[in-house]
Amino acid sequence: MYFIYTELNKMELYFAGFLFGLFGSMHCVGMCGPIALALPGNDNKTAFWIGRINYNIGRSFTYMLMGGVLGLLGFGVFLAGYQELISIVAGGLIIAVAVISIASGKVNWMHLKPLWLPVESLKKGMGRMLRINSPGGLLGVGVLNGFLPCGFVYVALAGALVSGSALDGMIYMFAFGLGTFPVMFLVSASNKLVSLDVRLKMQKAVPYVAIGLGTLLILRGLALGIPFISPVLSGDMSNAGEMMCH
Repeated sequence: MYFIYTELNKMELYFAGFLFGLFGSMHCVGMCGPIALALPGNDNKTAFWIGRINYNIGRSFTYMLMGGVLGLLGFGVFLAGYQELISIVAGGLIIAVAVISIASGKVNWMHLKPLWLPVESLKKGMGRMLRINSPGGLLGVGVLNGFLPCGFVYVALAGALVSGSALDGMIYMFAFGLGTFPVMFLVSASNKLVSLDVRLKMQKAVPYVAIGLGTLLILRGLALGIPFISPVLSGDMSNAGEMMCH
């Protein structure tokens, strides 16, 4: 029974990651839309569509790797017994940034650019991949694109940190990537498929979706014993054997 409860709770977190990616994907249009629109065409229709799919799979793959790293770090936090605290802090920070962005009226609230990231090297690498103009090359473009600095992705990674394991972090971030897939796929196929008005409206909703994610993380951290919403996340493994027997 313990395993069933745990898996259902994880599914809830995965779904939250997917929804965050889906409703926040208009932020991706603003940040990565120019790259998606720059993908080369191909006279072969099959190669064209496979290339667009590969580009978005590449992005999701990179997010998945990042989620694995953060999930692994979170597993160490879980064993140390601090996962609940980290979950509350991460949720609080997400909500604080979202509220500030709403109050300031700025939509582009997550344009965080760490100075240590070799952005220019990534851009050069993507340029080389674009010139290859093949489904494999576009897969590489997507993989490199996923490493570009993006505050939206960083917020999503907070969920991976409290997921509890490297595998759960990977699944959570892959679900996030899948959430961004529909809109980015449409944009990479044609900039006429998503109107500017729709993009602006969905982008304005990003902070509110972030508040929802932050609230979920806080509830998880509070460990109120509410099934699927606020389960007990304690890193104390002393009673694990007893729990597994029920």
